[in-house]
Amino acid sequence: MSGEGRPGVMVPDASGLTVGLVAASWHAKITDQLVARAVQACDDSGAQATVVRVPGSLEIPVVAQALARRCDAVVALGAVIRGETAHFDYVCDSVTSGLTRIALDEETPVGNGVLTCDTMAQALERSGLPGSKEDKGYESVVAALETALLLRNLH
Repeated sequence: MSGEGRPGVMVPDASGLTVGLVAASWHAKITDQLVARAVQACDDSGAQATVVRVPGSLEIPVVAQALARRCDAVVALGAVIRGETAHFDYVCDSVTSGLTRIALDEETPVGNGVLTCDTMAQALERSGLPGSKEDKGYESVVAALETALLLRNLH
């Protein structure tokens, strides 16, 4: 979680673009903050946000795919915290694979703001709370919008 090598965040002008934000309900303190920061990034860029909540991270990909069919970009937001079983690995692998497949199949950028952390403290440090080291909700939107704008220029 060093953030080493991360580029500076420069918000693009994405006026007229639509962004579907799909967020898990688990770990509400973290996911509510990720959503708030993602919405702020949309506002700062001029993009229109649609927020959809799902029960957990495993439900994110199917809703992200539906949003990818009608939005210019999609951002997945959630927090998966390692427990005592292999469930963490299965959830992380499934969500990541699903989001990658959606982006490729739908040709729609999908920002991955699903935190995969060993501890709650690590997730809080990445959630964009005041004093956090990282702001993954905001950064995921910026990355998705930059990619959406790039794709527009390629088509």
